[in-house]
Amino acid sequence: MSINSYLDKLGVLLWKEIRSEFRGQEILSSMLIFSLLVVASFGFAVDLMDDLTGQVLPGIIWITLTFAGILGLNRSFTAEKQNDCLSGLILCPSDRSVIFLAKTVMNMLLMAIVELVTVPLFFIVFNYPAPPYPGWFFLALVLGTYCFMIVGTFLSALASASKAGEMILPVLIIPLIIPVLLSAVMMTKDSFGLMTGGTDIYLKILLVYGVIFTVLPLLLFDYLLEV
Repeated sequence: MSINSYLDKLGVLLWKEIRSEFRGQEILSSMLIFSLLVVASFGFAVDLMDDLTGQVLPGIIWITLTFAGILGLNRSFTAEKQNDCLSGLILCPSDRSVIFLAKTVMNMLLMAIVELVTVPLFFIVFNYPAPPYPGWFFLALVLGTYCFMIVGTFLSALASASKAGEMILPVLIIPLIIPVLLSAVMMTKDSFGLMTGGTDIYLKILLVYGVIFTVLPLLLFDYLLEV
């Protein structure tokens, strides 16, 4: 299959995902509502001194994004299970990895919308100034989200084969994304100017993690669909 043909099929499947989601808005609405509830809960329940806010805010942000992401991933393959739609996608004359990439890109788009709404609200609610290193902060969000979604989409497809998929997915995904969360939190903290150095190692961890878990799912997704 040529690259142009592959990209064309990816575009068709991605457009199908976008139309399906924004017609019902089931996944996005649940992710946004959950995130906003967490922001409001932390805003009312936590009263931090200024010097402590920057220390805990990166962790609060990534905890919120993680559980909002898991909530969305749990429902990522729900539509495909109805009426055995996944079997129809498998029968399409294309590489099956296109299905995985389309789902991954769609999940990243949903997470990007959640982040655009939620992250600024954290700074407003906690009355904390914008990061002095916005480029580093943006890089932490992008890499952390990508690594989280690439692993989460693959495990979501794996968990969807089980009747207890919604309970299995958190058990599978949380141990695997611990390096991602730790690295993303430390990079976010560094973007606040609260680290003394040595954060390059966390960037390398995210880059290596992203490469490895991009290649492995693409190689294994074809076998996963046979489960």
